[in-house]
Amino acid sequence: MNLLVTLDSNYIKPLKVMLASLFINNRSEKFDIYLIHSRLKDEEIADVECFVDGYGQKLFVIKIDNSYFENAPVVFHYTKEMYYRLLAYKFLPANLDRILYLDPDILVINPVRRLYDTELDGYLYAAAHHSVLPVKKINSIRLYPYKISAYFNSGVLLMNLDLQRKLLDEKTIFEFVEKNRSKLIMPDQDIINVLYAKQIKCLDEKLYNYDVRYYRYYKKSTNNTWNMGHVIRNTVILHFCGKKKPWKNSYSGQFYSLYKHYEKLAIPE
Repeated sequence: MNLLVTLDSNYIKPLKVMLASLFINNRSEKFDIYLIHSRLKDEEIADVECFVDGYGQKLFVIKIDNSYFENAPVVFHYTKEMYYRLLAYKFLPANLDRILYLDPDILVINPVRRLYDTELDGYLYAAAHHSVLPVKKINSIRLYPYKISAYFNSGVLLMNLDLQRKLLDEKTIFEFVEKNRSKLIMPDQDIINVLYAKQIKCLDEKLYNYDVRYYRYYKKSTNNTWNMGHVIRNTVILHFCGKKKPWKNSYSGQFYSLYKHYEKLAIPE
């Protein structure tokens, strides 16, 4: 399976935790990890390479020019590396037909094979949108006059690289950024939703992009079916969305203990 990550130095430790959870819960799979960056140090890359190799997996590093998205807006805890997934089709090897992008603030707690093999005919991406009503309304208002029926989360993206090479246009993306920079609060995510939402195949968020902030909402809205035990047995991807991250001492959200478990396995003291 092909896996894509994009990050700067601040996310190397979370990346290791995410990858450890992926490798541990998918022991029979072989992964080619593609890391796209513009400013990681040689010793940082060597560290990640050693980590991946320790699990018997392969790392491929792609360095792109630091000028890409140099002037694009970045806000809050986001960095310009988040934009690189938008042009990944341009930098990845031409023989790759699909790849699964994962944010570093993720735990993979069950096998990903079914997600990876999702049929993508006619779709640029497969992704999940979070169904919490206030989130949908806020994003609809914020991105007006662009009409979006659902707001997809870009932290988990199954990419149809063959179709992206045919249909995506770098110039269109850059022009949209320049025209709407004051509106882009979650920049790369906003771009994908406004420009390409109609060509995104919808995934089940509770399986493939479970927002840990909404544990009580998911549980209540399913009449307690999606309780903690059900999540642990069935959810594939837990996503620690938002500004509060589980590797910080101030974090006190759901699944904190589970994250610390994988953190200990990935980064033993």
